[in-house]
Amino acid sequence: MAAVRVLLSEGSSLTAREVVSCLGPAGYHIEVLDPDPLCLARWSRWVRKVHRSPRPGGEPLDWLELVKHLVVERRIDVVLPTHEQAWLFAAAAARLSGVPVAVADIAAFDRVQSKVEFARLLDEFGLPQPPWRPVASEDDLVGLPFPYWLKAAYSTAGRGVRLVSDDRTRAEAADDLLGQGGPPVMVQQPAKGEYGQVQGLFDRGSLVAVHTSVQTGIGIGPSAAARLSVDHPVPRCDIAAVGRALGWHGGLTLDYLHSHGAPQYIECNPRTVEPANATAAGVNIPELQVRLTLGEELPARPQVGSAGVRTHGTIALLLGAAAYDGSRRAVLYELALAVARRGHYRASAEQLTPIVRDPPSAAALAFVAARVLASPAQATAVASNAVARYSITANTIDLLSNAL
Repeated sequence: MAAVRVLLSEGSSLTAREVVSCLGPAGYHIEVLDPDPLCLARWSRWVRKVHRSPRPGGEPLDWLELVKHLVVERRIDVVLPTHEQAWLFAAAAARLSGVPVAVADIAAFDRVQSKVEFARLLDEFGLPQPPWRPVASEDDLVGLPFPYWLKAAYSTAGRGVRLVSDDRTRAEAADDLLGQGGPPVMVQQPAKGEYGQVQGLFDRGSLVAVHTSVQTGIGIGPSAAARLSVDHPVPRCDIAAVGRALGWHGGLTLDYLHSHGAPQYIECNPRTVEPANATAAGVNIPELQVRLTLGEELPARPQVGSAGVRTHGTIALLLGAAAYDGSRRAVLYELALAVARRGHYRASAEQLTPIVRDPPSAAALAFVAARVLASPAQATAVASNAVARYSITANTIDLLSNAL
């Protein structure tokens, strides 16, 4: 029987690379769409082909047309939106007849894609979050007690979020986020606790799978470059309620800070985010999303990831060490921990570059390690270049909305 042919919507993100690690060993035929033919996902024995594309954020219509073309030409069975391209698929659903992708409708996306709208949704559902309010100008910030977060409505990888701790950072954040005359901006008080995520997969509002994990190692963003799966029932119930109310279809992820499992929600990603910890904990969300897209039978009860499973991505941890410390000593120390399997590497499984199972991934690890050792300041450039290849901006949303 021929392998199911899967096309990933991009290959530069950590999520895309983790999806490759989840689907590849299961025997799927994986192809990738990306502006960079040498993207992170390229370095895998499980990726059969990388198709060079325009940037979805800059040329969304051309990008969508290429997806339609490749589905026919390459006989693609499933398109998996690994990052913000999920919104493009939802917004352009009427133009994508024949494209096999599982995403929610655009009305549901409109409730969660914007940070401001998501905050309003949480208030509507009575779900916990730090106090917040919309702001229109720097004058609205005068007199607010420090510290607080200033958040653009649309951003990715932490690019539109600023921590304001004094008058100087307030002025800088206001210049960056309030001087554009764009979508609404919100101010929000900090939450306390440990960073966690709850990931859900939905079939028209019905929960198919759910997983909770906490951060044990910091990457750029600051992302969860190392994770520990945990048993957090409250976030599992909350994401099920949100997905049910929105009639959500596909992946959905909520970020939260917690104390003893009691969450305060700070972010929503209307897609699956970095699913390898869930897969290692027994819930292969990408594979279930493939089955969902194909219309195959799904588990009768929601699958729940087991607690106590540790995973990490060495590339992400190296970038985090270089970005936040800024020294070669920090990068060398991180490499030493990885080689000795100490710290957050102890009893933890590599997900971005599993060299034993996927030898070509060593090239990606060597490239990043060499670059940040040569100049730790390059970590931010590496991350920023990747984000630019897959991100969807407020301008993208305006461009596509006007064209449809």
